[in-house]
Amino acid sequence: MRELKQGYFTGERALFGEHDLKIVDSVFDAGESPLKECHDLVLRGDLFRWKYPLWYCKNVDVEGCTWFEMARAGVWYTDNIRVKNAVIQAPKNFRRCSGLILEDVVFTNPTETIWSCKNVRLKNVSAAGAPYFCMNSENLEIDGLTLDGNYSFDGARNVVIRNSRMLTKDAFWNTENVTVYDSFISGEYLGWNAKNLTLVNCTIQSLQGMNYIEGLKLVNCKLVNTTLAFEYATVEAEVSSKIDSVLNPISGSIKAPAIGELILEKDFIDPAKTEIDCPEIGETQEHPEWRR
Repeated sequence: MRELKQGYFTGERALFGEHDLKIVDSVFDAGESPLKECHDLVLRGDLFRWKYPLWYCKNVDVEGCTWFEMARAGVWYTDNIRVKNAVIQAPKNFRRCSGLILEDVVFTNPTETIWSCKNVRLKNVSAAGAPYFCMNSENLEIDGLTLDGNYSFDGARNVVIRNSRMLTKDAFWNTENVTVYDSFISGEYLGWNAKNLTLVNCTIQSLQGMNYIEGLKLVNCKLVNTTLAFEYATVEAEVSSKIDSVLNPISGSIKAPAIGELILEKDFIDPAKTEIDCPEIGETQEHPEWRR
């Protein structure tokens, strides 16, 4: 494998179509698409300062590199890429990639990041200010994600998340086959229009969370300051904390030590289709406040 060290590359498509190449401690500056159509690359300690550095590439191993703000839309249509120990300032990174591995990666402006990707593994990744993180991606395995950004995982399929902390309004909308273990999730309107959303050993804080879901399952979860939960959801919920309020579940079962307010509207759902196993229910209402 040929090696380039401490290079400084500018101009359009500076290393277009290269292969079997190791690039160390080098700078890619003004000039679009410097590594377009490359394959079998090893990148170590490189700095990306301009647009579209890795498009239509295959078999790329990246470690200790930095994407600066102008290296936007950095990795698109690229298969089998591993990125480790990186800081990424640039938005719109990782689009329509397959075989994407990110480990110990920090995103500081991850707008439109990890969109429509397949076969993704994230470990110890942090993303701040990230609307629509991982939108329309599928086959994701995630461990140790720290996320601050709304509308995350919209339209994603076949997702497993572990040991993560997510501050994210409207997370998991329109998803299918998502399981979250041992994590904290805070955000309004969690999981609407999802199919097969499972939360295990999680702490959840939400307003009108987990509504309009087909196949919602909670196992040993805490619902903290969570109101108007489970509206029009088919649910199997085993909750270890008080639920502040429950509204119009379609069917299934809810087990909790306490429910502050239980609202079941016979005009919209059949209350007999949901088993409520709860020794302490503060109030039972036939209508929510806005219809009384």
